Amino acid sequence: MSDIVNNKIEDYIRKNSSKEPEILKDLNKETYLKVLNPRMLSGHIQGRFLSIITKLIKPKKILEIGTYTGYSAICMAEGLIENGIIHTIDINEELVSIQNKYFAKSKCNNSIIQHVGDARNIIKSINEKFDLVFLDADKENYIEYYELVIEKVKKGGLIIADNVLWTGKVVEPEKDDDELTQYLIDFNKMINEDDRVENIILPLRDGLNVILKN
Repeated sequence: MSDIVNNKIEDYIRKNSSKEPEILKDLNKETYLKVLNPRMLSGHIQGRFLSIITKLIKPKKILEIGTYTGYSAICMAEGLIENGIIHTIDINEELVSIQNKYFAKSKCNNSIIQHVGDARNIIKSINEKFDLVFLDADKENYIEYYELVIEKVKKGGLIIADNVLWTGKVVEPEKDDDELTQYLIDFNKMINEDDRVENIILPLRDGLNVILKN
């Protein structure tokens, strides 16, 4: 999917980056065939980015807010240290069966703890310190999710927030009825002004805000 980057550049990046594992190709295909809003899938390039990030930081504990069909969780599991765990949360229980199918195929199901329900309540119930948080859920609650997780992230840990460029809409003139874009503008501004963290926004796919906790 090319949201920000020119299609030819996107194709070049894909061809000259590590290949998408076969299991993830299958999950990608099944998601597009069977699931509503398949554009929500992380996909090849973002998936390889998440994989490399986890291999670099070698996390023991990951929190994912927004499982969807499980693509990004499988990517991040590639870099977990031995006995590492991913807590992943999604509100849609109808997606659990496809998640389970591919978690089992990837042999990472022993590393993944699935939660179904309102992430705001579930986050409060998880008493862990995380090396990495991946935020890819409902945009209107990004700020609330961030405030709920920031104290659960270790010093030197990362929060990565997806869709922060919103197909480029964040730089368009504001429209009174475009609330989702405004939520993301407010979120990015808040992160940039938060002295607890450092951040950089990458124009990868639909934009990733990579946030380092000081």
